[in-house]
Parts: sequence; C-alpha cells; structure tokens
Amino acid sequence: MTMTAAVSRDASTPSSALARFVAESSWNDVPQPVRHAAHRALLNFFAVALSAARTPSIDIAVRTYSRFSANRQASVAGRTDRVDALTAAALNAMAANVFDFDDTHHPTIIHPTSPVAPALFALAETRPMTGQQLLHAFVLGVETACRIGNAVSPEHYARGWHITSTCGVFGAAMAAAKALGLDARQNRHALGAAAVQAGGLVEALGTGAKSISVGNAARNGLLSAFLAAEGFDGPAQPLEGERGYLRVAGDNPRLQAITGELGQRWELLNNAYKPYPCGVVLNPVIDACLELASHPDIAHGGWARIARMELTGHPLLRQRTDRPGVTSGRLSQVSAQHAVAVSLVRGRAGLPEFSDEAVADPALRELGTRLVFQDDAAMSVDAVKLRIDFADGSTLRREIDAPRGSLMRPLEDQEIEQKLRDLARYGQADIDVDRLIDAVWSLESAPDAALPMRLAASRS
Repeated sequence: MTMTAAVSRDASTPSSALARFVAESSWNDVPQPVRHAAHRALLNFFAVALSAARTPSIDIAVRTYSRFSANRQASVAGRTDRVDALTAAALNAMAANVFDFDDTHHPTIIHPTSPVAPALFALAETRPMTGQQLLHAFVLGVETACRIGNAVSPEHYARGWHITSTCGVFGAAMAAAKALGLDARQNRHALGAAAVQAGGLVEALGTGAKSISVGNAARNGLLSAFLAAEGFDGPAQPLEGERGYLRVAGDNPRLQAITGELGQRWELLNNAYKPYPCGVVLNPVIDACLELASHPDIAHGGWARIARMELTGHPLLRQRTDRPGVTSGRLSQVSAQHAVAVSLVRGRAGLPEFSDEAVADPALRELGTRLVFQDDAAMSVDAVKLRIDFADGSTLRREIDAPRGSLMRPLEDQEIEQKLRDLARYGQADIDVDRLIDAVWSLESAPDAALPMRLAASRS
C-alpha cells in the first residue's frame, strides 16, 4: 500500500492518518527544498540555543533540573553540563526560545524547531542514529506541530494558549516516534500521551515561566514516544475526539488542515528566520525604524525632538506588543515601545538592544511613551506604517510591506550562518563554530546524528 493511499483510507480520522503518515514516510518522499530547509532550521536552532546557554534563566534551569537527572548521557548546548536525555531535551528547548530569536512558522507563529530538534538530539546521544534519520524525523515533527497548529489557529493563540508549547509537544512526540521506528498504532498512542501533556500560556511571555512549557514540549514529546514504545496506550482519537485536544483547545478545529495534501505540501517551507530577537510582528516595525535611524532629522540626537510616533498595522501588532514601561530585557522582546525607541536611538536591533541594560536607559523609556497605535485589519501582519512627528511640525514616514526574515524576504543561508557565529560569540560559547556549521550542512550523510550537539557543547 502506498503512503498516499494509506492517508486517504484514514482521512476521516486525522489522528490515525497522521500517525500512519509518520510511520510510513520515507526519506525519498521528502523533496530536496524541504531537506534544505531542515538544515537551515537546525543552523538557526544552534544559533539561538548558544546565545542563551549561559543566561541567568538557563543557569537556574540547569541547576534545578540537574538535581533530578538520572544520568549524564546527553549534552547541553554551550555548556559543559551533561544530563539525561529528557532533561537535555528540556534545557536545550528552553535555551532556544529564551530570546524569542527562534524560527517562526506562518501563519501559526509556532516556533517549531525549539521543541522538536532538542528531543531528537537528546535521543541521538543515547542510541545509534544517522544524520539522515534525524533530519527525516525532524521534518515529520515540524510537519506534525504545524499542521495541528493550522487546525486551531488563530483562535487557539487568541484564547491564551502558547502555541509553540502546546503544538510543539506533538511535533517532538512524532519526531521521536519516527526516530525510534514506532508503527502507526504506537504513533497514535504517542499522540495521546502528548495530548494530555500539552500546555503553555501566552500570559507567561516575557518571563522565565514561558521557558518551562517550551522545555516541557520537548521533554514530554520525547517521553510520549518512549511510553508508546513500551506499550502505553491512549485514546483512539486523541486529536479529533469529542473531548480530544483539538476540540478542547480550539473553537472550531479545521480537521482537513491536518490531513489535506499530507505528504505533498510541506509546512517546513513556511518557516522563516528572524533577524531580530523579538516577537515576529515587530520585525517590520524594526525595519522601518532602522531605515529612519540614519536620517539627518533623527541621527546624532535628533530623535530627542520627536513629539509623537504612530504605528499603523494589523490589530495583532497592538494586541501583542503594546507594552509600555517594560522592566526586563525579556519583556522588551514583545514591547513595541521599546523596539521603536531602541532601534531609532541606537540604529541597531540585536541582543544587546533587548537586554536589561537597554531597558533601564531612561532616554529610551521616555521616548517609548510617545508611541501610539492605529489598527488596520486589512493590513498583513508582515506590514507596518510608521509616522514620526517632530516638535517643529515636520514629519517622517516609512512603510514596510515585507520585513527581513519573512517568507517574502527570507534570510539567505550565509546570513543564518553568520547569525550562528554572532550568537555563539554573544553567548560566550567555547566551541568551534565553523566546524559546527559544516556538521549541520553535511548531516544528511553523517553516520552519527549526535555530532552537531556534541560540537555545540562547550569545551570548558
């Protein structure tokens, strides 16, 4: 029976169709552009994980989680610590998402690699796995997380669920299940185990608590696959059942989003990579501000004459980023007031610009108070209009239709490589970055899938 026929046969039961698709998928079924996208995603994963590996948040997490680690089989990116596989999956997922610099799937705004890749690399350090096997499992894990996200978006996020965490656990489960060689029945049980462990709240954005659910997505997904492999069972319809995940977590789930064109249309091709460490809806805002930062009316202190700044964009821009007076670097990553002020004043928008130090700058805090929002539901979330009014009555305007890092203007391969170099340096990672980059690009032919993670672990 062909994979397409199997999917068609189970089309009325999305859980079974998805479980069978993952079990029967072959690497030969994965098109070359999707394979290439997987390499890009993993490069970006190591970049963002290394950037946060030595932050206070991850220090606390490593110190706390390590107390309960069963062994020292797996690595933590950017650190010398070794922990058990479940703990490594959690810690590396947490680090990858701390700075909100990870990849973004459109239109769900899931950051799919953060929960999926750490589960696989942790697994690869505990048992033999080729690079091709890891890449294949990774592609299927992303496909799972994003298709489930498509079925409940946008109302799921609007209701307050942190979609990277809640859908990421399914992606990690199916990725690990594929790597373990589970069959369709076991995969369905793994989906059931993941469904009862899905959690995460938007209310936690900007705080350390957000990292817990992202870490849990990777850890619990891996655990779900382990349990299914040992014979743990689950409901027949964990996703679409009357009280299954989709109907509990969404208003009117679109079941066809899970099975439609399964194996023909690949969600990894809808993944984008951020040039700035902030919520993705702020990318066009920052682009507009950086274009104006060098203008003679703003450069060299001219910004002090700004009387009013107006952002016009999709209502989601205001809903997610209208956060005046933020008090930490993490909160600043989802604050338009801070993003506009720091981009105009400093002419940069890297990690130092979204730090506790930058947030404490009184000039930036005061400038941020001059920002107002205008909603335009007809605008794309990738677009923004910026108007700056000066005290003397003059005005500057900028419009962005597609920001850097979006699907319309994606980062080039070399830009993601440079992001990895820059963020490894920022995170003070004692590693051979170029060797890590080469290992990721050559992963498809590598006999040992764990090599990139070992290279990403600090040497001292």
